[in-house]
Amino acid sequence: MKFTLSWLRDHLDTDATPDRIAATLNAIGLEVEGIENKAEALAPFRIAQVIEAVQHPNADRLRACKVDVGDGTIRSVVCGAPNARTGMKAVLGLPGAFVPGTGITLKVGEIRGVKSEGMMCSARELGLGQEHDGIIDLPADAPVGEVYAKWAGLDDPVIEIAVTPNRGDALSVRGVARDLAAAGLGTLKPLSDAPVAGSFPSPLRWAIEDAEGCPWVLGRSVRGLRNGPSPKWLQDRLTAIGLRPISALVDVTNWFTFDLGRPLHVFDAGKVHGDTLTMRRGRVGESYLALNGKEVAVTAEDLVIADAQGVESLAGIMGGEASGCDENTTECFIECALFDPVRIALTGRRHGLHSDARARFERGVDPALPPAALEMATRMIQELCGGEASEVVAAGAEPSWQREATLRFERIAGLGGSAIGADEAVTALERLGFAVQGRDAAGVTVSVPSWRNDVASSGSSYRAGATDLSQLATLPAERAAAAAAEVERIEAECDLLEEVLRLPGLDAVAPVSLPALAAVPRPSLTPAQSRASLARRVLASRGALDCVSFGFMAREAAALFGETPDALNLLNPIASDLDQMRPTPLASLVLAAGRNAARGYGDVALSEVGGAYRDPSPAGQLAVAASLRAGHTPRHWNEPSRAVDALDAKGDAVAVLLALGVPMAGVTVTTDAPGFYHPGRSGVLRQGPKTVLASFGELHPSVLAALDITGPVVGCEVFLDAVPEPKRRKRAAPVLSPFQPVRRDFAFLVDEGVAAEAVLRAARGAERNLVAEVSLFDRYSGDKLPAGKVSLGVEVVLQPQDATLTDEQIEAAAARIVAAVTKATGATLRG
Repeated sequence: MKFTLSWLRDHLDTDATPDRIAATLNAIGLEVEGIENKAEALAPFRIAQVIEAVQHPNADRLRACKVDVGDGTIRSVVCGAPNARTGMKAVLGLPGAFVPGTGITLKVGEIRGVKSEGMMCSARELGLGQEHDGIIDLPADAPVGEVYAKWAGLDDPVIEIAVTPNRGDALSVRGVARDLAAAGLGTLKPLSDAPVAGSFPSPLRWAIEDAEGCPWVLGRSVRGLRNGPSPKWLQDRLTAIGLRPISALVDVTNWFTFDLGRPLHVFDAGKVHGDTLTMRRGRVGESYLALNGKEVAVTAEDLVIADAQGVESLAGIMGGEASGCDENTTECFIECALFDPVRIALTGRRHGLHSDARARFERGVDPALPPAALEMATRMIQELCGGEASEVVAAGAEPSWQREATLRFERIAGLGGSAIGADEAVTALERLGFAVQGRDAAGVTVSVPSWRNDVASSGSSYRAGATDLSQLATLPAERAAAAAAEVERIEAECDLLEEVLRLPGLDAVAPVSLPALAAVPRPSLTPAQSRASLARRVLASRGALDCVSFGFMAREAAALFGETPDALNLLNPIASDLDQMRPTPLASLVLAAGRNAARGYGDVALSEVGGAYRDPSPAGQLAVAASLRAGHTPRHWNEPSRAVDALDAKGDAVAVLLALGVPMAGVTVTTDAPGFYHPGRSGVLRQGPKTVLASFGELHPSVLAALDITGPVVGCEVFLDAVPEPKRRKRAAPVLSPFQPVRRDFAFLVDEGVAAEAVLRAARGAERNLVAEVSLFDRYSGDKLPAGKVSLGVEVVLQPQDATLTDEQIEAAAARIVAAVTKATGATLRG
């Protein structure tokens, strides 16, 4: 948002300097991005008179000039402008001057053999517009030698501020002046909005078909006018803020867009077909040529202004060439409307159209201003173009924007951290335009002014940035309404508190650090939240390539890995063969391994941490860390390559569980793996009888055959949600025994059907205070053993804590271990 200092003073009675104004704006939350003063940049350029202008002796398109800048020296200047002539007054840049429009610094030189000691400039070269057909031609009374910027009134600083999306009122010079006046930097001047009497019925009228998109619109005709260039003061104001003057009628609409934040549009009444302009939605196949010269194809979601032949304007964003005003316009029709902010934003984004009108409508404009704005615009058009005004025509009605908000005084210190008193807070709100409706010792209730659409409150039917209450849809109607009202009340109070705090200056609020919760900060993620990334790293460290695949697959393939309920069938899949949510990420990895094998890469190790889907409920979506190995292990000089087996998959599962902090001593293995595993080469890791932590094993041959994959293929699934949180214990130094451990090996003869895990568990439980570790180091079966028997070699580590073990203590412990294993499994000690 840009404005000049003189423009600001049209609304604000103040003698404050630009620097003080900038400091105040920054303090009250309207951040100043810069102050531009053209007088400083153009100080080296002076008014000069051409004493003589003759044809250049060596160039057809150049003229050799003698120029006087009033210092008693006649300078030689070579000029290529077609309008350079004897006696004219122009703007001359002397050597050393920087030309802003070209980016060059002037110096003395020769052009085709003629000395040139300066440069006579065009408007574009000075950065004052786009005119470049010739040098600036000044009037005869321009004082020779005077600084051009000072004489031309260019010593008017341009202030640019950054406006946050909620402050649509600050996208106007009057809105900025209102805030500065409230901050004590001057007095806000009253608006002159006296009505202009209409002398004839308007030949055009309004109709609204989409009241949601446009609740209210006003308009009036002005006939007998003459459209031409706007006066210099208006052109200078618009040029200063970066706008190109077009014509008086168009410049008036741009003026009010920035002056009051009230976008307007003027139609050439003679180019409108029929006697009605309609606010309606676009229709399929409709398009119009916008004022930016581009053809716009409207959609059924767009709000348009249409006449009898079709679309004339994209409402609130950009008008059309067909009904635009030009130098031949003698009768115009002024449009002043309110539009739904969300619709404007979505339409502008849909078509990629950006305009000053859109920037204001999508933030919300003053819903009470249209009548006054229409009167002021009519008067200004008559002053600049003449003409006779019609009666005002309207459709719709002013929306119900009136609302109240309440501020509790204790919140100023409790939430705002400020010592502002109750009286000062009420005065600040009143200076901003809030009218007190009621006050007591606890707080104040105020009515919100029409231009503050950002202040939230219940009961507002026209407000930009309304609170999203969609999360309340699941509540009963009465509770949802009460909750919505409470949210609105809290938001409104916070908005008022912000106004009270910012007016004395946001920098006056003392900074307060958040209290330190602990000397050492807690981890940002809980163990449960970090499981996925930890499992992914563990599997990658074991050589598996991390995959990211779709959570859906072909229903026929999904059926090989579990149930495929209709509730998990996709109604609108992205491809016909991706129509079912997958039962397990392992299924996606199997398909990926098949694609790799088809391209000659049969030996792969893949992993994925993703979702497995049982039903549509939240509980039916499981977080699973899956790994898959296919083919053979990598070739190595130290050991031969071999086919992957179920123990490789078990190793992946155990590694993940160990990294997640699962105490593996309490984990058992059962053989009830899902049906897509090989029934004799698979297992389930359990913690207790009910909690399934993981499954692993070789894939069933029938599954591989159905997918046309050659085995062997093994895989595992670790169910991350089933892993319990590690118990919190007080941190203590580890207990390191000073005594030497004792290792003893046992060879147990057991039936072939006895699980090695049962032997290890029995040995571990025989001496809980003494046995530190139990591990299986050998399994033997053969003709040297009785039929149906196997030998299991078990190493037991005994770790004393109080004293070195004697031989008798060691033998007693060994006997108890043998007895426990025999009782649990029927094993005998092999001789």
